[in-house]
Amino acid sequence: MLTADLNIILPEILLSIYAMVALVAAVYTGKDKAAPLLVWLTSGLFLAVAFWIGTTGEGTRTAFGGMFNDDGFARFSKIVILVSAACVLLMSEGYMARRGLLRFEYPLLIALAAVGMMMMVSAGDLMALYMGLELQSLALYVVAALRRDSAKSTEAGLKYFVLGALSSGLLLYGASLVYGYAGTTLFSGIIATASDGEISIGLLLGLVLLISGLAFKVSAVPFHMWTPDVYEGSPTPVTAFFATAPKVAAMGLFARVMFDAFGTVTSDWGQVVALLSLLSMFLGGVAAIGQRDIKRLMAYSSIAHMGYALMGLAAGTALGVQAMLIYMAIYVTMNVGTFAFILSMERDGHPVTDIEALGMYSRKEPGKALAMLVLLFSLAGVPPLVGFFGKLYVLRAAYDAGLAWLAVAGVVASVIGAFYYLRIVYYMYFGEDREDALDGGRSPVLTGFLMASAIIMVAGVVNLFGIEGAAQAAAVTLVR
Repeated sequence: MLTADLNIILPEILLSIYAMVALVAAVYTGKDKAAPLLVWLTSGLFLAVAFWIGTTGEGTRTAFGGMFNDDGFARFSKIVILVSAACVLLMSEGYMARRGLLRFEYPLLIALAAVGMMMMVSAGDLMALYMGLELQSLALYVVAALRRDSAKSTEAGLKYFVLGALSSGLLLYGASLVYGYAGTTLFSGIIATASDGEISIGLLLGLVLLISGLAFKVSAVPFHMWTPDVYEGSPTPVTAFFATAPKVAAMGLFARVMFDAFGTVTSDWGQVVALLSLLSMFLGGVAAIGQRDIKRLMAYSSIAHMGYALMGLAAGTALGVQAMLIYMAIYVTMNVGTFAFILSMERDGHPVTDIEALGMYSRKEPGKALAMLVLLFSLAGVPPLVGFFGKLYVLRAAYDAGLAWLAVAGVVASVIGAFYYLRIVYYMYFGEDREDALDGGRSPVLTGFLMASAIIMVAGVVNLFGIEGAAQAAAVTLVR
């Protein structure tokens, strides 16, 4: 029995052993000299494990008495998490090395965070949920403060840690209430307690606190306060990581808890999630309008985008989960390309984040400006780019579930959000030509990721590269 359980969690075991062995090896073989090699090794391992999970996994299996789930939903989420983490690591290697930030701990902390994220989307028990969440969070607190000589980076790490501890407290208190009233920490036991469609006040209060803790992890309003400061203060490659894999893991965990533990009372939590979605879409969209720092702008953009993903979850249906998964996969792809562009924004070798510095950028780098234009239009949901279809899926899921008011609000918020994306395009093509213009791009890796992401946004309109079917199968395994 134990052997079968260990086989199910073999990908997580492999990554954990790699991180620990590489940590010891790096300490005894020259520390930071091994950092570039570790970046490439870790990225390669992520891609290999993602391929392994995608080609060998089938059916639904549980390990350790139901504490760990290996199903279509978990596998889809893990593949997106690992591929996006690998892309961000590869993008960051040159940037970190030029600024003396490429320490051997960086890729290994990302590897440990990835293990935590994989645990999160497979959790079948409140204790397993918390283990995965804390493993991810503790690693991310450290990488946020990786630039030790920067007050902003240190502040970002400290803010993330303090507010993260608060959200963990909420989550733990909610979990203890759920355990107290359900008599079990297993999701299968919790859903059995609420099988008649009605839950006690204590269980409902525990559910609200769980949602509050999870909403913090996805940067949903009103638990979003950490996001702009952490995005701005962290090293830009770390910000790129925050905007991709952890968001997928948090949304996956949110869906896992809601459907596996409280799937019989969707009407109760659906209203709360719909409100979080509405607030996130509008606050993210409106607050981003006044931003001049592109990293803070992307922070508010991520809050708004999480609002759209939550709209799919609020529907409480298999179509809603499918829409959420498709949306997150598209969102991560757009963000990889967008942050590849942000990482390439330099002047005399120093990073620049002011959007006004992009004045007439199209004259100097027409290809990169066009690729960024495509990504910004896709983020805004302009048809016929892939980002439009991501929004169309969640709007349709909300409408079909009787949430027409939320779908209409989503369309209005999308129009508001288009403004700050189009303003960046305006600066690139019609802005003031500055004497202190940005340097030309000198990283073929960053240019490659930018161009690839833009091409996917255009070419993917044919059939979304087949992720519709995979997302549908994943959603069906979760919404039973």
